[in-house]
Amino acid sequence: MNTDITASVKPEYPVVDRNPPFTKTVANFNTLDYLRLSTITGISVTVGYLSGIKPNIRGPSMVTGGLIGVMGGFMYAYQNSAGRLMGFFPNEGEVERYKKA
Repeated sequence: MNTDITASVKPEYPVVDRNPPFTKTVANFNTLDYLRLSTITGISVTVGYLSGIKPNIRGPSMVTGGLIGVMGGFMYAYQNSAGRLMGFFPNEGEVERYKKA
């Protein structure tokens, strides 16, 4: 059984790094990635606060929602950054940046 995703789906854009390491992927975050991360976190904090049924659990509920939002936002930004490096998402900026290096 072949579990390599690249065997079934070919990149549509130029490949900068076929298997980018964690540090390179995080360093590749752009402004939109950080905006998405902060938006998802902000919405999660708000939903966590509002879902606290009693006033004395709103704080812990808000913190939990915020942690979930930070993790979800980070994973979404990471997925987009890695996708650009691997050529699955539009990556004109990455191609120009890494062509110089």
